[in-house]
Amino acid sequence: MFRGLSPTTARWRPLDGEGLEHLSIGPHDGGIRAASVLIGERGGRPYGVRYIIDCNADWAVLSFSIETTDGVRLALSSDGNGHWRNEAGIPLPQFEGCIDIDLAGTPFTNSLPIRRLGLQPQDGTVKLDMLYVPFDSFKPLRDSQRYTCLVEDRLYRYEAEDRSFTAELPLDEDGLVTDYPTLFKRL
Repeated sequence: MFRGLSPTTARWRPLDGEGLEHLSIGPHDGGIRAASVLIGERGGRPYGVRYIIDCNADWAVLSFSIETTDGVRLALSSDGNGHWRNEAGIPLPQFEGCIDIDLAGTPFTNSLPIRRLGLQPQDGTVKLDMLYVPFDSFKPLRDSQRYTCLVEDRLYRYEAEDRSFTAELPLDEDGLVTDYPTLFKRL
């Protein structure tokens, strides 16, 4: 079982190109808050991004905001059961049932479903629909993913539903990714 969450800092670097992510995570208003700053480049274009994710105590996402240093912003909120709204309060039915989010430029968001579900090896593979945010457009999409616990609280397999990408993700005692093969390395 993962240890109880206390204020923690983690850093990752991308394995392709330059960059760095600095994440602070800890208890916040009866739930969990993750705040991070990322710098790097994708497709030859430099970026600077800041995000904040608020979850309930069970790691279900309640809200997130993501913003580039040049002012492009996206902020959405949820009831924790997969009912999403934009900043104006307008429902987003295309994301109905998506409890977790996946932000393209960070390994942290893999921790959200892993911590929320508490999977064990005997649970097999779980298919999830995610609210996915690519960093090149900030236009959210629905994305299906699979998670399998290989070693309880230590090693999980992530698979894209279309099987275009698979990675075995080792975790630390907080449930944070330490190595994301081909993409990120924890510092």
